[in-house]
Amino acid sequence: MSLRDKLSELDKIIQDTDSLVFFGGAGVSTESGIPDFRGEAGQYKAQSVYGHSPEYLISHTAFVRDTKLFYRYYRENLVYCDAKPNKAHLALAKLERKGRLQAIITQNIDGLHQQAGSKNVIELHGSIHRNHCLDCGKSFSLEHIMLADDLPRCDVCGGIVKPDVVLYEEPLDKMALDAATKAVMQANTMIVGGTSLVVYPAAGYVDAFRMSSGTQKKLVIINKDETDKDLLADLVIHDSIGKVLGRYLG
Repeated sequence: MSLRDKLSELDKIIQDTDSLVFFGGAGVSTESGIPDFRGEAGQYKAQSVYGHSPEYLISHTAFVRDTKLFYRYYRENLVYCDAKPNKAHLALAKLERKGRLQAIITQNIDGLHQQAGSKNVIELHGSIHRNHCLDCGKSFSLEHIMLADDLPRCDVCGGIVKPDVVLYEEPLDKMALDAATKAVMQANTMIVGGTSLVVYPAAGYVDAFRMSSGTQKKLVIINKDETDKDLLADLVIHDSIGKVLGRYLG
């Protein structure tokens, strides 16, 4: 099937659905200039500049034992204050406004879906825009984290402020997991974009969608490279997520 035919098929799937859910990974945000820290470049930079793997640098252990190093890496590599929503973010927000899209499930922590105007966003790994004092629980903005001279501390009790992001060695938020599962099970169309579907829960949601009841369910995978779940999909498009979804902005 040619790319033109695939895009026409995607149009038909979206037009016919009344319950669409989108699951997105790092590839959605790389098109906004946010690099994937798990990629080869990110791995090399972490080792050469910070002396550790990125998995360690954003782990619970690093936050507790090497808090200054954690925040140095976090500020310099996970927070991109100037990043803007790209065509994929904007198109998904438009599909939501039109009543086609019921939920976005994202592995990203950048908040770009909300900046684009999406309302029902389920953030599996948390958000850089939410932060709280570990001692008294007071909430703080991202600006408080970024402007701190050293460690970000609470202006009430002096406690360390921690980003509400899920670090390695920490469990995913149960409420977010439950909400994502409910959205996937209730949808009759699922579009997966910008993720290789190698790690869980991403791969698990595809499996759950495929096993849920309903003969009219459609699974679409949009990713530049092949994924382990391509054979399960009704439609696979190996192209830029922004390029493919950006067509719906017109």
